[in-house]
Amino acid sequence: MTHVITSLCLRDNGCIAVCPVECIQAGMPVEQWPTFYIDAGTCIDCGACVPECPFHAIYPEEEVPSAYTAKGGEFINRIGLNGRYKAANHHGNDVVLETTRELAAGEVIDLRESIMVNQAYYK
Repeated sequence: MTHVITSLCLRDNGCIAVCPVECIQAGMPVEQWPTFYIDAGTCIDCGACVPECPFHAIYPEEEVPSAYTAKGGEFINRIGLNGRYKAANHHGNDVVLETTRELAAGEVIDLRESIMVNQAYYK
């Protein structure tokens, strides 16, 4: 089993820094692949990336929620959205994303599509 980075990812970079097998990659080009992705063939399922993510975007594949309830203020980052997100990442570098939308408190979204997107990235 592997871990999956969901569309709650806002490209912080902390997960990449702690991965002992370097299985996490930033999607490129960012306009087509807006989040980070885990190579299931390399991931050793250690979970080191999970607590490092400030957006709580990383889950074991079998635990990715189909009904994630937003606390409010989180952003979802998916192709087809056109909201702008700008912040500094884990290393202080600017992150600008044009594929986001802020979630409202109580809004329920399915994060499981991230599993298929992650697999498609590595094909």
